[in-house]
Amino acid sequence: MDPYSSNQNNLLGDTALNSKYFNPQYLFDQGMMYIKKFIALVTSDQAISIEKGILFFFGLFFMTIICYVIVRMLEIRAKEHKHLHHEIEEYAHNKAEYERRLHEEVGGSKNEHWGVVLTYLFSQHKSDWKLAIIESDTMLDGLMETLGFHGESLGDKLKMANQENFPQLTTAWEIHTIRNKIAHDGLAFELSQHEAKRVIALYEQIFHTYGYI
Repeated sequence: MDPYSSNQNNLLGDTALNSKYFNPQYLFDQGMMYIKKFIALVTSDQAISIEKGILFFFGLFFMTIICYVIVRMLEIRAKEHKHLHHEIEEYAHNKAEYERRLHEEVGGSKNEHWGVVLTYLFSQHKSDWKLAIIESDTMLDGLMETLGFHGESLGDKLKMANQENFPQLTTAWEIHTIRNKIAHDGLAFELSQHEAKRVIALYEQIFHTYGYI
C-alpha cells in the first residue's frame, strides 16, 4: 500500500469518522449532563428566589392593571349614571315646560298650528326641533299673507315689506334664513334644542305682535 494513501486515510479517520462528535453515546451523555446542570441550576435556592421575585413582580403588575380597569369601569358607570340622571331631569323639565306652554298658549290660541310647533319643540328627537322651525315658518308665511304681502314664497313676501309696514322684518329674515338652511342642508344642519327654542321665541314675538296666536 502506498504510504501516502495510508497516511491520508489515517488523517481522515482521526479527524472525521473517529471524532467523538459522531459518537451517539458521547452525544447522549453530554446532553444528559447539560440537562442535569440546567435542572440543578433552576432548582437551586438562588434560582428559586429569583423566580419567586419575578412571579411577584408579574403578579403585582397584573394586579395593578386589574385595579386600574376596575377603577375605570366604576368611573365610566358613574359618568353614565350622571348623564342618565341629567337626561331624565332635562326630559322632565321639558315636559313640564311643554305642558305649561301648551296650557297657557294653545288653549286660547287663535292658530291650532302653534300647538304642533310646541309639540315638535319639546320633543326628545332632534329632527322634531327642525320641524318646529319649519312649521313656524309656514305660520309666518300665512301671517304675511294675512297682512297683505303676497308672493309665491315667504321670501318674496318679505321682499315686499319694509321696516315701516313690518317692523319685525329683520327678525323675520333671520329666522327664515335659518329655516332655509334646515331645508337645504337636511341632516347635515346642526341644531341644538336651545337654539331651536331661541328661534321659536323669535317667531312667537312676531305672532304675538299681530295677535296671530
